[in-house]
Amino acid sequence: MSSLVLALAAGAVIGLALGALGGGGSVLAVPALIYLLGFTPVVATTASLVIVTTTSVTALIAHARDGNVHWKTGSLFAAAGVVPAMLAGILAARVPETVLTGAFGAVALLAALRMLGRRAAARDEHEVRPGPAAAAGAGLGAVTGFLGVGGGFLAVPALVSVLGLRMRLAVGTSLLVITVNSLAALAARTGTADGLDWSVIGPFAGAAVLGAWDGKRFSARVSGGLLQRIFAVVLLAVAVFMLVDMVVRA
Repeated sequence: MSSLVLALAAGAVIGLALGALGGGGSVLAVPALIYLLGFTPVVATTASLVIVTTTSVTALIAHARDGNVHWKTGSLFAAAGVVPAMLAGILAARVPETVLTGAFGAVALLAALRMLGRRAAARDEHEVRPGPAAAAGAGLGAVTGFLGVGGGFLAVPALVSVLGLRMRLAVGTSLLVITVNSLAALAARTGTADGLDWSVIGPFAGAAVLGAWDGKRFSARVSGGLLQRIFAVVLLAVAVFMLVDMVVRA
């Protein structure tokens, strides 16, 4: 199968995940770029940020139109993560690829297990706790910069379980966080952009943008609890695959 077909197929799936679940795009994009398209981990994480940033903006607009973005919480959460994202992005270029892969899988596994163990939140969606929001945002920013992910697969669990947003509102708000964190991480990775294959990344991103619109429509038809379970199961499967593959290659 050609690289173009693989890029289009993977992009559509990742856009669907971002549009429907408010995350999961980069946690799926990085493995797809590495295992399907032959990118190195360092280049794959940079390419993932380009793809996820573009797609997240599209999905954010769609969710905002329906009022499913908590701008105050999302802005505070995202702002706290900008500096950690940039610093961690610089550090990521200096660590072994196996460390990046292992850290990626471990963080995804922990986030999936946390979401599977919690019920969907029902707290007042207008309640904002600045302290926890800033702390969670700073931690997410560091993970975003280091692992080259938008952070939605961690932002959604944090917004649901730490800040108590309803799942549907957490999905839309996470897209604001993803966009800001991804841009900050990209700014710190400008030196790794030279190795990007735009003939693959362009179609990948285009398919992801189209998939995001379908994902948004899907999210409007299912319950928040079901969305939370789908998100967690997909994340768990990806985490287990990456950790097993790392052990086999060791």
